[in-house]
Amino acid sequence: MTAASSTTAVPTLIGSVQRALRLLEAVGAHRDGAPAKQLAREAGLPLPTAYHLLRTLTYEGYLRRENGVFLFGAAAERLGAGPATPRPGVIVESLARWADALRAPVYCALYRDGEIELVAVADTPAFPAVREWAAFPETGHAHALGQCLLGQLDERALEDHLDRHPVRQLTRYSVRDRREFLDRLRVMNRTEPVVERQEYALGTVCAAIPITVGSAVAAMAVSLPLEQEERLLAAIEQLRCEVTTLLRSFVFSISI
Repeated sequence: MTAASSTTAVPTLIGSVQRALRLLEAVGAHRDGAPAKQLAREAGLPLPTAYHLLRTLTYEGYLRRENGVFLFGAAAERLGAGPATPRPGVIVESLARWADALRAPVYCALYRDGEIELVAVADTPAFPAVREWAAFPETGHAHALGQCLLGQLDERALEDHLDRHPVRQLTRYSVRDRREFLDRLRVMNRTEPVVERQEYALGTVCAAIPITVGSAVAAMAVSLPLEQEERLLAAIEQLRCEVTTLLRSFVFSISI
């Protein structure tokens, strides 16, 4: 999967989400809960802003208010032991819907515990998913999802991954060695889709986008037959819009 050339880009940040996350962190620091004024002070927020966000988070179930203090609610507890990502059922249902709408297979992957993990795949009889002919976790340098995930790692984590899973040329279109792959990652524009053309599977093109939810390193992708490459960028942009809508509704419902 080929990355678009650019210098390192500054990510687009949503201020209200950042403020809500700081409030949640403040709540998490108090086992028995804390009042709004204390949470606002610890999160560095004006009290009216804190009240608005606390009401929204309470309405959505991420917080609950008891005896004048705020504690984590059921929705926050469902996020459980892992990073704040949608529940597996939500992912599978959404991917299936998107695969139908896009007329293309849709993939979701995480980088977890030092490995690339394919979380879910949705396809249709007319547009089947790419067959995993070479171990997916070990060939991240050759597919769009892997390149997108590895491009989000810091230098130490990336070097460790490549030490354990050396770069090797899978097709005549894929990178030939570690240096070539690292050069590619250095010029990736993280605001643009990562596009791969026949690097993992001959006759197939693929595009991936990073998914930012909490501390998760995640990505989603679509693939198409080579002869339908002209549909690829439109499909991945449509997927980006759908994913953004899903994550906003799942994580926080906040007016921005």
